[in-house]
Amino acid sequence: MGVPTFFLLLFFVYPLLRILWTSLTPGAHLDLAPFAEVFRRPTLRAAAWFTLWQAVISTALTLLAGLPGAYVFARFDFPGRSVLRAVITVPFVLPAVVVGSAFLVLLGPAGPLGVDLRRTVWAILIAHVFYNYAVVLRTVGGLWAHLDPRLEDAARVLGAGRWRIFREVTLPLLRPALAAAASIVFLFTFTSFGVILILGGLRYATLEVEIYRQTTSFLNLPLAGALSVLQLVGVSAILFVYSRYQERRAVEQTLRPARETARRPRTPGEYLLVFGTLGFTGLLLGTPLFVLVERSFRTSAGYGLTFYRALADTQGSALFVPPVVAVRNSLVFALAAMALALVIGLMAATVVAYMRGAVSRWFDVLLMLPLGTSAVTIGLGFILAFDRPIDLRTSPVLIPLAHALVAVPFVVRTAAPVMRSVKGSLREAAAVLGAAPARVWREVDLPLVTRSALVGAGFAFAISLGEFGATAFIARPDTPTLPVAIYRLLGQPGSLNLGRAMAMNTILMVTTALAILLIERFRVVEESEF
Repeated sequence: MGVPTFFLLLFFVYPLLRILWTSLTPGAHLDLAPFAEVFRRPTLRAAAWFTLWQAVISTALTLLAGLPGAYVFARFDFPGRSVLRAVITVPFVLPAVVVGSAFLVLLGPAGPLGVDLRRTVWAILIAHVFYNYAVVLRTVGGLWAHLDPRLEDAARVLGAGRWRIFREVTLPLLRPALAAAASIVFLFTFTSFGVILILGGLRYATLEVEIYRQTTSFLNLPLAGALSVLQLVGVSAILFVYSRYQERRAVEQTLRPARETARRPRTPGEYLLVFGTLGFTGLLLGTPLFVLVERSFRTSAGYGLTFYRALADTQGSALFVPPVVAVRNSLVFALAAMALALVIGLMAATVVAYMRGAVSRWFDVLLMLPLGTSAVTIGLGFILAFDRPIDLRTSPVLIPLAHALVAVPFVVRTAAPVMRSVKGSLREAAAVLGAAPARVWREVDLPLVTRSALVGAGFAFAISLGEFGATAFIARPDTPTLPVAIYRLLGQPGSLNLGRAMAMNTILMVTTALAILLIERFRVVEESEF
């Protein structure tokens, strides 16, 4: 427990305390002026209001778009369903820079739609629906697949129509999953950074963007700290409301295996619903990514690898290093973050699985807190916290540390359930034979948890590859990652820089997608074994 606790206290709790201290003491004494300025300055009030209402609308649109897909994947069995479910998950884990770039091309004046929605709120809302569609499909569809269809059949026999059955039978049972999906989508859109920075610019700034601007453009760290504190309060309030709602709306019900509730479409209307929903999903999720890939190969002289070859030099670019160096940096940082998250996560999972009582519960909560904290806030905290006794703010070491901080919970969540399922008699038998606790864990638990740990490691690798919010603060000009280099190239004029950005986006997208598909394969094998 000591090493994971020390890691969280040093790299999560301490930076947050430094943010709070900086916001409260802009001078030599306690001063609430930065907080007062947040409420006094119109631009900051507007950013707070925009953060709130765009998250509400994004959440509502995502639920409306995702519910038909959740129903189709929950209730109908069709060829390739499991593969499609895995593919649909890929956009959710794609880096925000990739998503923003894809919609920048799709909704730009040269895009296939023939409309220019850049720097509009519509582009942001559509991108948020694209980004979070899988949350609704997996969260709501996961519960929907286990609901007993005989309840709906009984209501139908009593004369209820489809809409009334959904409203009075299905919807009340789905409320916990709907609340979970809505809270996740709201949290992600409330703290959205990369998508809004690329598609909205400064005109549609959220709290995340304002924190970034106040730090990097104006060096106003007290005001940035005050904004971070207020955002943390808002996120905590969201999580508290969600927790209370789940307690009050929880419904005990008999669930059935998903394989027993799904069936093949029977009527022309059901076939139309299934294939129409799949077609809509394909257009929503596939079109932006296809346009991005197509744009990475299209040059003024025709299709070719010109932009990919141009990644090896800095001609016409303000980057301090060739773009290909950013690819190497991302891979190195991702491997380092994955290794660190795997070691820390397995130690923490052991504590969560073996210990019982209040200590284990509070430790589990502490492990999950980084997931509910804005990446921009984490980056700002690193800048404020690690300036002494040794100034690490210019060190690339901070990048994999920040990435591992967010990745550790994924390792814990995949490894701890397997550790809990290991029979205690196996450990006791090994101990009776004279094995020390470390050897018991190494020879009993580790072989059983290896596959789950690899799933968590894959998530850590994918998260590190695409992380942008924290990295934008702590990455130096000579050590950019792929997302940082893409953002810098998008801000520079010239078709060469845009083409390079699209080529890097494609590399990042393909690498992330391969990691997620590999994770899904491990998960399928794991479920069949345990």
